[in-house]
Amino acid sequence: MKAVFLREMASYFIAPAGYVYLAAFYCLAGYEYSVLTLSGQAEMSYEFTFLYTVTLLLTPVLTMRLMSEDRKQRTDQMLFAAPVSLGGIVAGKYFAAVSVFFMGIAVTILHALVLAPSAEINWAIFWGNLAGLALMGMAGIALCMFISAQTESQIIAAIGGFACMLLVISLNSLADVVPFAPLQELLYQLSFYDRYYNLTMGIFQVSDLVFFFGFAALFFFLTTRVLEKRRWSGQ
Repeated sequence: MKAVFLREMASYFIAPAGYVYLAAFYCLAGYEYSVLTLSGQAEMSYEFTFLYTVTLLLTPVLTMRLMSEDRKQRTDQMLFAAPVSLGGIVAGKYFAAVSVFFMGIAVTILHALVLAPSAEINWAIFWGNLAGLALMGMAGIALCMFISAQTESQIIAAIGGFACMLLVISLNSLADVVPFAPLQELLYQLSFYDRYYNLTMGIFQVSDLVFFFGFAALFFFLTTRVLEKRRWSGQ
């Protein structure tokens, strides 16, 4: 797994993908931070609300090449022949993407530290927002990595990942218009937004943590099964 992780981290910064992703994230976060401070608002939760949408937009860009590029270049067959399990391959790629994602959201800590001397920051709310964004990103990366494993086209992987992220994040809105109560409750339970919102209020519930980790684990497992099927089919 370590070799795959290092390979993927290197690929993010040998090619421009990692730099482009981080530059876009830092610029967007910095823009929102500047708007808030210049308007006299010292509430970091507004920046996190903005970054919630940014994560939706940029996560498919971060993951679109994770699996599709190896399939396109046929380097996946070399990975299959390497002395590493399929779980190790998926884990290496997944944690590389998560590491780059964490590099992006870490900028909010710098923003808070700069703001702290001149404004009172509710640190419980801040860490809740950061944890919510991190967990949502980790779950989203697992989902988009699974989408990337379905195709050799990075464009299709990005579009598919964006569509799936939009769906899981907006399930609560869909639930509001569903007249069938059991289905409505199921949609609320599967929605990212409601569980993310609890964390942004500084409410750490075991059920919310289990949901995000379980969601990531499910698509981690499904991605492994996709690779296993491809290895035995020789595609």
